Amino acid sequence: MKILESYAGALTNFEVLNFLNSRGASRDPTRVIASIAQSEYKVYDYLFDTAACSQTRECINEFLEKCKKYNLAKAEMLNIINLRPCSVVEIDPIIENCENRLGEKVEELVEMVKEMLPPVPTALNNEKAIEKAKEETGDPEQAAKHGSKTAGR
Repeated sequence: MKILESYAGALTNFEVLNFLNSRGASRDPTRVIASIAQSEYKVYDYLFDTAACSQTRECINEFLEKCKKYNLAKAEMLNIINLRPCSVVEIDPIIENCENRLGEKVEELVEMVKEMLPPVPTALNNEKAIEKAKEETGDPEQAAKHGSKTAGR
C-alpha cells in the first residue's frame, strides 16, 4: 500500500470499514487466508458492531448536506456520523457550546440523525424485540423489560 497524501483529513468509521472490506476483511472464519494484519481484523470486528456497518455513502452525503444549516464543525459532523447520537444528552458533548449555538434546534438535529442515519444493529434488534413483546403482552413497560432480555439472543 502506498500513501498518496499523508494527511487528507479524518475518515468516518464507514470509510474505514469500507477500506478494510476492500482489503479482504470479513467475518469469515477463514481469516488466515487473507493478507490482513490481526490489528486490522480487530478494527473491522469493532466497526462491524457499530452504526458504520449499516450506513451508506448516500445517507452520509445527504446527512452532511442537511447539516450545513446548523454550522457544525467538520469534527462535530464526523463524530455525529460515527456515534449516531439519538438523544440530546448524547449529542451535547459532541457539539461545543451546544445550548448556545443550537438552542431549540438541537432536538431537530437529533431527530434528523435518527431519520437519516441507520441505527446500530443491536439497537435495531432491541427495538424489534420490544415491538414484538408489546404485541404479545400489550404492556409497554413489560415489553421494554422483555425486549432487552431477548435482544441479546
